Amino acid sequence: MADLRLGPLLRYADDSCATVWIEADRPCTAEVRCADGAGGTAGTFQVAGHHYALVPVTGLAPAKATPYEVFLDGTRVWPLPGTPFPPSVIRTPARDEGTVRVAFGSCRWAAPAAGEPDPVGPDALDTLAARIAADPGGERPDVLLLVGDQVYADEVSDDTRRWLADRRDLDRPPGAEVADYEEYTRLYYESWLDPEVRWLLSTVPSCMVFDDHDVIDDWNTSAAWLADMRATDWWRERLLSGLMSYWVHQHLGNLSPAELAADPLWSEVTGRPDGTEALRSFAERADADPASVRWSYRRDFGRVRLVMVDSRAARVLDEDRRSMLDPGEEAWLREQVLDGRGGYDHLLVGTSLPWLLPHLVHDIEGWNAALCRGERGGPDGRWARFGEKVRRAADLEHWAAFPASFDALAGLIAEAGTGPGAPATVCVLSGDVHHAYVAEPSWPDGGPDARVVQLTCSPVHNSVPLSIRLGFRFGWSAPARVLGRAFARHGRLARPAVRWRRAGGPWFGNQLMTLTMSGRSARLRLEKATEDGLRTVTESRLS
Repeated sequence: MADLRLGPLLRYADDSCATVWIEADRPCTAEVRCADGAGGTAGTFQVAGHHYALVPVTGLAPAKATPYEVFLDGTRVWPLPGTPFPPSVIRTPARDEGTVRVAFGSCRWAAPAAGEPDPVGPDALDTLAARIAADPGGERPDVLLLVGDQVYADEVSDDTRRWLADRRDLDRPPGAEVADYEEYTRLYYESWLDPEVRWLLSTVPSCMVFDDHDVIDDWNTSAAWLADMRATDWWRERLLSGLMSYWVHQHLGNLSPAELAADPLWSEVTGRPDGTEALRSFAERADADPASVRWSYRRDFGRVRLVMVDSRAARVLDEDRRSMLDPGEEAWLREQVLDGRGGYDHLLVGTSLPWLLPHLVHDIEGWNAALCRGERGGPDGRWARFGEKVRRAADLEHWAAFPASFDALAGLIAEAGTGPGAPATVCVLSGDVHHAYVAEPSWPDGGPDARVVQLTCSPVHNSVPLSIRLGFRFGWSAPARVLGRAFARHGRLARPAVRWRRAGGPWFGNQLMTLTMSGRSARLRLEKATEDGLRTVTESRLS
């Protein structure tokens, strides 16, 4: 009899259909049965000895919360026997659009097992699950955005380290880090089998995108970094396994059933008895030619548009044409933002890395990029070599480290937010930097009609060392701005396309932000995880 190894995860959901992701322990037929007769079935597909299914659920009624169960070969496997949680539901939006709630955050280490001390404090996803379970009919997100570092391939738990040591010699590279696909699956089990998180992901739709730790710290920070990694004997397997496991566990659920049906890779992987080689070939193409693959995607939630941007794999790393997005990705982003402008009231641009940073950090990243491209002493000079060392040591790799891309995004946001049909808000949603803040840009010519904000929320569950707290508090200060200008002058930097101010924060701790959008109004709430649940830190109106 087939058993459920991981999941279910409720991923895509609109007013009539949804997708539910599962992993089984053997080949089987997965079925989702809803209380009102809606449902769907799918056979499992195989990757590296693991068996997965993404079940399309059709026949759903709009504006309804429908309990569902999961069956494998006709035997019910979800809900789990004796579960303390309410039934998992598929909650569909109303066709008249209504209110849309989007919760987001990033950077989640797996929580320790029940009863063990948690060195980094309460998990924001655990506390969100507890609140929803206590009041199943109450307020909940319509979608949960996880904007990077869902797993940490390079910073494993003590339990996983012991598991790795039983499998191979940790004195050989990559040591106590993930090396292959099987080891990646261990990270997802550890993270998504957490009882509260497992139930939460079964009942709240989710969208995801990777950041560096999903593969390795500083992934694609520079051409020199990539060359060094490719010279090792372990990097290739690590990268291919990271991309393959991301496609299976995270990327598939970001796509609608129609997009899946049109995806040749999906057809190839699911159409074979074993899809491993097809998926591996895809990952090899993605490594050799990142521009041939698109991880970015768009979702429309009524009159709210989300454009989730890949700000890791789509980079151009040559110093003389360094860019956060390759030309094809940049054109795609522009098309998705401007398509049907006037048909949405709120534009959300999801990017794992913040666009607007504390001013000192921004100026240092721009200065560093100038040194590395040879602004002082040429591309092979002493300053360039120094710049590369600093870039890696200090993680100088955000949008500010790609100045042309920073300005291009500013221009696109201004265009999308100006004139007839402009949305009420344009929100850039990010994580990565282990604190939360709100930043508001202004343009020299007066700027767009829409309210534009950078909303950064991190971590969901991770450490926030004192050095980070002190550094980011100072980074927003007036003395830091003066120091930053000195770096900018040394790097001969042009002024960025926008100025910005800190409109809220910095806030530290394990936390989640929630945007609530109704018509052309939008409200923001930041909540911090405590032993007593989620506590509201700040709440404000954006429009």
